[in-house]
Amino acid sequence: MVVVLKLGGSVITEKDRPETLDGEALAALADAIAAALDDGAVEDLAVVHGGGSFGHHHAADRGVTTEEGIRDADGVMAVHGAMKTLNRFVLSRLHARDVPALPVHPLSAAVRDGDGDLSLMTEQVATMLSEGFVPVLHGDGVVHAGEGVTVVSGDELVTELATALDADRVGLCSTVPGVLDGDEVIPRIEAFEEVADVLGVSDATDVTGGMAAKVRELLALGSPAYVFGPDAVEAFLAGEDAGTRIG
Repeated sequence: MVVVLKLGGSVITEKDRPETLDGEALAALADAIAAALDDGAVEDLAVVHGGGSFGHHHAADRGVTTEEGIRDADGVMAVHGAMKTLNRFVLSRLHARDVPALPVHPLSAAVRDGDGDLSLMTEQVATMLSEGFVPVLHGDGVVHAGEGVTVVSGDELVTELATALDADRVGLCSTVPGVLDGDEVIPRIEAFEEVADVLGVSDATDVTGGMAAKVRELLALGSPAYVFGPDAVEAFLAGEDAGTRIG
């Protein structure tokens, strides 16, 4: 069974303080991942993490987004370097728990065409899984035809991976316990129209960020997907419903 798990950048970092790790939160997530692998609850696991206060800080300073790019190599390396630093933190916490994690840096493995469509090379990820490793990808810069380098988000990578690997389960660990209607977690979403009003958009809206974008992308997958908070990671990895089920 192939599982794709995304660790939100706001979960593993202190997002209002540049390049500041939330070590306690990351350690707890690493514990849950290690336990799930040790007891056989998960066999093949790919992890993606967001940028949090590392990549987002540098991207904002340089005005680079998923659509607006830069051609300044120093700027690109500032974003990429910050994300590699955060990636090393994630890897080190996993290695300390004997998780055989390996990095995959999207700057060298992905591209956007002139229409902004993302293409991610996934053969190496699939081979890592088949050889018993846990690939760990992250939000990053990505070369973009006509724009230089733009940003690729962790959510985009999750969608690409889940499709390419034919994932059995997909999970997004966020700072919220699920997709919310006020203070209440919506247990299941099977169509975007069900939550369009709650998310404050219409079904025709071209959404490029936020929870609405997550819901749209996860609904398009052929596998069950979940949005949940850090406390539900263990349950998700154990194969249980967690937070909001989408699809």
